[in-house]
Amino acid sequence: MREKRRLGRSIGLVPTMGALHDGHLSLLKASVEENDISVVSIFVNPTQFNNQEDFEKYPLHIEEDLEKLSKNKCDVVFLPDQGEIYRDKTRLKFHFGSLEKVMEGKFRPGHFNGVAIIVSKLFNIIQPDTAYFGQKDLQQFTIIKLLNEQLDFGIKLRCMPIMREPNGLAMSSRNLRLSSAGIETASIIYKIINKSAELLLTGNSISNVKSFVENEFKNSEARLEYFEIVSLIDMKSIRKIKSGEECALCIAAYVEDVRLIDNTLLTL
Repeated sequence: MREKRRLGRSIGLVPTMGALHDGHLSLLKASVEENDISVVSIFVNPTQFNNQEDFEKYPLHIEEDLEKLSKNKCDVVFLPDQGEIYRDKTRLKFHFGSLEKVMEGKFRPGHFNGVAIIVSKLFNIIQPDTAYFGQKDLQQFTIIKLLNEQLDFGIKLRCMPIMREPNGLAMSSRNLRLSSAGIETASIIYKIINKSAELLLTGNSISNVKSFVENEFKNSEARLEYFEIVSLIDMKSIRKIKSGEECALCIAAYVEDVRLIDNTLLTL
């Protein structure tokens, strides 16, 4: 990569944990269009899992992934093993203040420290000009933006729109763990987010919208973990509607013991 950079060729990076779907491929497509060289990393990062069972059950489809990347103009696949990334037990600790104490940070303690470690390593190893991430992991993207700024990586970050299944379910590698019935059940997540956005835009209070979400989940087979309406700037919960404020409606829920997240952006 250093030689490519020396020759003035731009490098795009798509960090993934594998089990690639059309959402990942949309990131690769953007990288191919905007860079001379596109790199996709595949590494299931143990330090960002606060649940060992979730780590052990994470789907692995390396051969299928490599075939998809070959067909979609990926130039380089970075496929390290754990020994290459973590030669010794890491002692690094990242702290992101209030950003890591809400939503994903609250329910997955240590998760963002692990994300920051692996992203820092990938940025240093690949040295991309641009890195591509999906909007589905919106809070993670906000954390990575702060990491990029604070450590002066100088990398352009792109947050790409969520890709969805025909029933609206946000594409995720974890969807592979759902049954057909589970995928249909999980469609309620997107339906509830859309209805919540509609309620907010038609004058309903935040408390009323939260009550609506809680009631909808009580009547479904999905289990709500959290629903938050947050500022795009700092991911802090919005308690009062301010005209023109940019926010995100963020949700985490369980279907068949599989944890799923989703969000939508909204200008109040």
